[in-house]
Amino acid sequence: MRTELAHHVQSIRMVDTHEHMRRENDWVQNGPDILQDLFGNYVPADLHTAGASAEAMQNLMDPNKDVKSRFNGIREAWQATQFTGYGEAVSLIAKHIYDLDELTGDSLEKAQEKVKTIRKPGKRHHILHEIAKLDHIQTDDFSWQCSPDTSGPDFFLYDLSWANFCNGQVNPEAIHSETGIEVKDLATLKTGMDAIFSKHAPCAIAVKSQHAYNRTLKWIERSDDDAANALNVILTKPSDQIDTSTRLCLGDWCWARGVELTIEHHLPFKIHTGYYAGNNRMPVSRIPAGNMCELFSRYLDAKFVLMHIAYPYNDELVALAKHYRNIWIDFCWAWSIDPYSSRDFLRRCIHAVPANKLFAFGGDTGWPTSAYAYSLQARNEIQRALEAEIADGYLTEKQAMAFATQIMYTNQYDCFDVQGTRSNIAEAA
Repeated sequence: MRTELAHHVQSIRMVDTHEHMRRENDWVQNGPDILQDLFGNYVPADLHTAGASAEAMQNLMDPNKDVKSRFNGIREAWQATQFTGYGEAVSLIAKHIYDLDELTGDSLEKAQEKVKTIRKPGKRHHILHEIAKLDHIQTDDFSWQCSPDTSGPDFFLYDLSWANFCNGQVNPEAIHSETGIEVKDLATLKTGMDAIFSKHAPCAIAVKSQHAYNRTLKWIERSDDDAANALNVILTKPSDQIDTSTRLCLGDWCWARGVELTIEHHLPFKIHTGYYAGNNRMPVSRIPAGNMCELFSRYLDAKFVLMHIAYPYNDELVALAKHYRNIWIDFCWAWSIDPYSSRDFLRRCIHAVPANKLFAFGGDTGWPTSAYAYSLQARNEIQRALEAEIADGYLTEKQAMAFATQIMYTNQYDCFDVQGTRSNIAEAA
């Protein structure tokens, strides 16, 4: 029997705080075939770990080869992977988009025809808004520009990327092209950063950086003199001759200037914490959110959104969000990385972290079908977590429903200036 809580969690409009959603033209003109759609999200990492060969993985994503042979090449790895969070997402896409209860070469070949019916103008928005029941999505497309998306300007909102700056990577030509400012020294670099924000922050929903993929999250306050020396090296030497300490020095300085600009422009700063996508390149000392405590203490007026529940350093993140007033926890991508741990983490947050500091969902995907599947995972696990809270006597059903509304919708509107961003986008358009 379906409870009121189940109906509420499964039907409420949910805010999606993190995607890498590709634009309408990519979906319609360059979108996936059946196997690229099913397996083109994060599951290749699990297939690789399960033993799929590099050749089989390459064939899997090659639309010029026949569907059966491509699938058969990874079939054994798929059998070993199907119950992971990534594997479950594949099954959800198969069932809810392609009406497939089981993946076989024959069934996949027949379902290929359905791709043509969903890769049409407007279908991307329809899948996300009407089927997945998302209020809006916030996309990091790895750029400064937050250009309005004409296929849904109120729905598709964009982050301003700060990752290259945090990595200590400065591109004078790009800054000049974007702002007209020639970067010669630290003062002109700061002027260029100010200009980027002045130009693009009004239409941005947040600032985003995933520099944890390239450097430690540990932040150290840097003097202008040290940063100026680092910038001079970076502007005058070939890239392969610049050492890590120089990159970190300028990166920390640029990171801090970015945080200051988010305060000035009233934007949250989203930071990738925890687990890496892919395989065989995750130095775990880099990724705990606790590396940033000096940054959190230095900028108490900033809004730091710590993404992916810092998995697997979840316990540490509970303590950080409980202690620091300027931290929000984002469950984006976490439901697919490890659904069980994410469900357990949500229950621990209920009893340790103020409820207004939690964001329930972000798919972290490029195609609408994957985002839909990941949203189903999130809803199902949120429902299970809250049902367990009720069963254990911690919450009433009414309290659980109110909590679900808060983490799935209300908190995001309280933290992000959704209406203001939409108004600015409408003016820009």
